[in-house]
Amino acid sequence: MKHRVIPTPAFEKELRPLLKRHRSLAKDLLALEKELEARPTTGTGIGHGLYKVRLAIASKGKGKSGGARVITYVVTEDREIYLLSIYDKGDYDTVDNKAMKALVAELRNQKRKG
Repeated sequence: MKHRVIPTPAFEKELRPLLKRHRSLAKDLLALEKELEARPTTGTGIGHGLYKVRLAIASKGKGKSGGARVITYVVTEDREIYLLSIYDKGDYDTVDNKAMKALVAELRNQKRKG
């Protein structure tokens, strides 16, 4: 059974300007979504169920090392993968771990209530 990929509002907000800058990004993300459905723990584990996935942006032409980074949160028991954040490697070197942990805590609280 496949995992379900769910973008968070924060992810969608960060995605909008990147879609304007990189024509192929929507297509690249669809390929990533299929990969995540099959292999949820794709990427480098950064703790607490979080993974940093390197994403090549075809229109940028620099491969994965110069592409985007997508931060995912895997909830194994519910078979869900949350897309928490996306950023262009050229814009930021790393992600704010405190912000990611806060997003995870917020997701957990929402799941308990809902």
